[in-house]
Amino acid sequence: MTDIELARIPGGTVTLHDARRKVRRDVELEPFELGVYAVTQEQLAELLGEAARRPRRPAVDVSWQRAIRFCNAASEWEGLDPAYAFDGEDVTWHVDADGYRLPTEAEWEHACRAGSTGPHYGPLAEVAWTSTDGLTEPAEVGGRLPNLNGLFDTLGNVWEWCWDLLDPARYADYRVFRGGGFADDAWSVRASTRRGGPPRSHHDDVGFRVARGGFDGEGAAQGWSARVDAERADPDGPLPLGWTPLR
Repeated sequence: MTDIELARIPGGTVTLHDARRKVRRDVELEPFELGVYAVTQEQLAELLGEAARRPRRPAVDVSWQRAIRFCNAASEWEGLDPAYAFDGEDVTWHVDADGYRLPTEAEWEHACRAGSTGPHYGPLAEVAWTSTDGLTEPAEVGGRLPNLNGLFDTLGNVWEWCWDLLDPARYADYRVFRGGGFADDAWSVRASTRRGGPPRSHHDDVGFRVARGGFDGEGAAQGWSARVDAERADPDGPLPLGWTPLR
């Protein structure tokens, strides 16, 4: 398989915002690795034994479930411990595994910001493909300037799946994707913007990049916690105007 190029991301602190619960929290992160580029059509096709129409473009129309399975397949190809176990539709992350995985939402934002504090890590026209470029599909990876972590296209081009649930009290099993895409305007192409979808949904502007890094413990790592997911699934508390809990 074509090598997956990874960048070493230093540890640090990132602040995440839960708009519904009106909570901001600081997350302390240990160092980890993250793909320099989004996973390409070529890389996805090689593991699945099919042809890639545009080898250097990001793989899109990839569901969260398929991205998770790609991570395990890439781990097995390289002789690494798979990060995920499956029980039907349920996925468990073994946080101590050294194999490929999706980044947590906190890891993704920390890596994207690369020390910047504004919505973008550079002038948007220089670092991201957005609606102003008039594209009808994603551009090849690496065509704009990288951030200070050496990562390309974390903003713009394609949204990227993360491990985390979006808002389980309202959206059940929807998973987060981040970063904005080629058809989005500047308001959506920001380091803090959150969207999401069902784990089996797929879109022509949503792809993913892989992370690596194992951590001590079980059921919690890098800003994510199974216990907190359960708490977030409880709709008790202040509700924004027009918000209705999952029935």
